[in-house]
Amino acid sequence: MISLAQLTDLARRFEGDLSLPVEPLRVGDREIDVDTTPAIMGCINLSQDSTYRESVATSTEAAVRKGRILAAQGADIVDIGAESSNPRTGQVSVQEQVAALVPVVKELASEGIAVSIETYEPAVARSCLDAGALLINYSGGLASDGEMFPMLADHEATVVLCHVEGKNSRDVRAKGIDQDPIPRMLDYFERRVDHARSAGVDRIVIDPGIGFSHDRHISADARVHYQGRALLNTFRLRRLGLPICHALPHAFSLFEDEFRTAEGFFTVLAHLGGTGVYRTHEVPRIRAVLAALRALGPQSFAPRA
Repeated sequence: MISLAQLTDLARRFEGDLSLPVEPLRVGDREIDVDTTPAIMGCINLSQDSTYRESVATSTEAAVRKGRILAAQGADIVDIGAESSNPRTGQVSVQEQVAALVPVVKELASEGIAVSIETYEPAVARSCLDAGALLINYSGGLASDGEMFPMLADHEATVVLCHVEGKNSRDVRAKGIDQDPIPRMLDYFERRVDHARSAGVDRIVIDPGIGFSHDRHISADARVHYQGRALLNTFRLRRLGLPICHALPHAFSLFEDEFRTAEGFFTVLAHLGGTGVYRTHEVPRIRAVLAALRALGPQSFAPRA
C-alpha cells in the first residue's frame, strides 16, 4: 500500500531535487512549461502486433482519423509507431515502416497536428522528419546515436531520449530491475545528453523507459513494483534540467479486466513524481486526471480557519 508516510520520507530524503527547474518542452513553434501545463502524447500503433488493441490503426485512413480524434481530445502530440516494442513479435523492415508512416505524417502535419514518430531506425526518422514530423521518440541505443543526433540537429527536431540499455527497445537482454534505478539513469542520461548536445541537438526530453519489456524471467508483479518506484522517484531526474516523459504502464496483471483504468492510476504517481509529458493510449482519461490534479491544488487541503 502506498502511504503518505512513505511519500513524505521520499520527499525528505531527496528534498533538494523537488523544486529544481526544467526546460520547457519545445515542439515546432510551440513552447510548453510542463510543470504548469503537462503535455499529453497520444499513441497510434500501425502494427497490429501492438498489445493495446484500442490504439491500433489498420490503414492510413484509420490512422489519420485516430490522429485527428486524439488531437481533438486534447493530445498536444500524436505519437505514431509502425513496429511493436514487444520483442516476441516480428520486426518490421525499414521500408515497410516508411511506407506505413509517411502518408499519415504528411496528412496530420498538413493539418497542423504535432506528430512524433517512435523509432530506433535513423532511416525511418529521416523520412518522417522530411514528411513533417516534429519529434522523434527515439527508442534506440547508443549504437545509432552517431547517425541519429546530427539528423535531429539538422531538422531542429525535438527528441525524446529513452533509457535503452541494449541495442533498442526490443532488446531485453540488458534490462534488469534495480531497487533504486535513479543513480544508473542519471549517469546514463548525463552521458547521452552530452553526446546529443555536442551534435547540435538542443530540444531534449528524457524518458526512463519503464514501459519497455524486461527479461522474461522477471515476474509481472516485480515489473509493476519497479514501474511504480520509478514513477514516484522521477523528480530526482530533474537535476538534469530537462522535461521528463513517461510512457504510462498498462499493468494488465494488476488491473485485469479494468486495464483501461491503469494509465489514469499511474498518471497520479507520475504527477507526484514530477513528470511533464505523459505518453498514453487513453488521452481523455489522462486529460481528466491531470485536470483534477490541477484543480485539487494546495488550497484544497488547507485547514479551515
